[in-house]
Amino acid sequence: MGLNDTAWEILFDKYHILDEISKYGIFTISANQIREFREPRLMTKFDHKVNLPQIFSKHNLAILPITRGDYVISQFSAYQTFDPPTEDYQTVKIPAHIQSLLPKYLVSEAIALNCANACGILNDFLEDTELVPTVSGRMSSGNFEFDIATGRGKQSLTVSNSQIEIDAAYEGIDYLSLFEAKHDISDDFLVRQLYYPFRVWESRITKKVKSVFLVFSNGVFYLYQYEFADPKNYNSLCLVKQKNYIISPEISLEDIQNVLENISICEEPDIAFPQANSMPRIVNLMELLTGRSMTKQDITSEYAFDERQTNYYTDAGRYLGFIEKVKNEEGAITFQLSNLGRSVMELEYKERQLAIVSAILRHRAFNETLKINLNSGEMPDANAIVQIMKESNLYHVEANSTYYRRSSTIIGWINWILGLVEES
Repeated sequence: MGLNDTAWEILFDKYHILDEISKYGIFTISANQIREFREPRLMTKFDHKVNLPQIFSKHNLAILPITRGDYVISQFSAYQTFDPPTEDYQTVKIPAHIQSLLPKYLVSEAIALNCANACGILNDFLEDTELVPTVSGRMSSGNFEFDIATGRGKQSLTVSNSQIEIDAAYEGIDYLSLFEAKHDISDDFLVRQLYYPFRVWESRITKKVKSVFLVFSNGVFYLYQYEFADPKNYNSLCLVKQKNYIISPEISLEDIQNVLENISICEEPDIAFPQANSMPRIVNLMELLTGRSMTKQDITSEYAFDERQTNYYTDAGRYLGFIEKVKNEEGAITFQLSNLGRSVMELEYKERQLAIVSAILRHRAFNETLKINLNSGEMPDANAIVQIMKESNLYHVEANSTYYRRSSTIIGWINWILGLVEES
């Protein structure tokens, strides 16, 4: 159990929070009450549903700020699941005269937004002209009321001078577009991050306010535009459009074929064959580990993973040789980038992608599957992939059902490799 879990268990017991919610549907708690056991900023920031403390998850609870020093707890429908991103990617390039916005240096939300702007992504996605960066950072929410769905129906809340934060805002001729930006690829997000800024600015200006979520990783930008059909309803969020942009790695099919023809097949490591279909999330985890080591609990709480996913994706990174599991000075198991992982993350953008491709294609099951794909022009079916796997001496894969489940990883990673190829 983590520190947040323990502290919240004590708070729930001390203030009979579950009883109060059962009676009144809601419980208000102050920052000072929370501070008795841990800093409020550490106890109230849950950007993804999976990050919620155990007692919240068990009872379908969430927490929202309503003033600078007060929070409310209830069975709020506070999170929104991301729609799966489209499989199409629009290629962009960093302007030739810009030297400081290389993909490997996009380590913060602000820098990523600057890069998206420089590449023309924002102009294209926002469908606006003469964009100017305007309001950003922390500011007061002012006062507004809204309805939010709970397990017992709608709950009305009043927000009074709560603190909000806007990662960036771009105003053009027709719109003010407010951005929430994240460096981690996740399954959901906290609607409040879009809703509170939207309510503040839609009441202050006459232009339409767009709410945009940007996720960036490894030179790829995933943009989601949302709107609130009923401005006074927190849960009226709907997706308007979604697009993906990728900084051109300038990789050709010939580059991939060169790797395929010249790579030496390795012996399979004594690590479970990966059950982690998303290569972007593996690279995203490597970005998270750049410059620091983390425990499984750290990764689970900071990244949008549950414990099972943390195991799957750290194992996948270890399988490829990019991540290693070590004991720290206190004897705790931690994960960190291996020497290979660090060297790969320091490479220029194109070279990094090809180094990851090389690490994948050193393994026979992936190598043979890609060869068949390139020769036939289509992905082999699951039966053919499973047969390749059975001939590849995989570690501790025995049951037929396991082979078929893990074959989806091969399909996911091969599709990622083919997606790197820039069409002429």
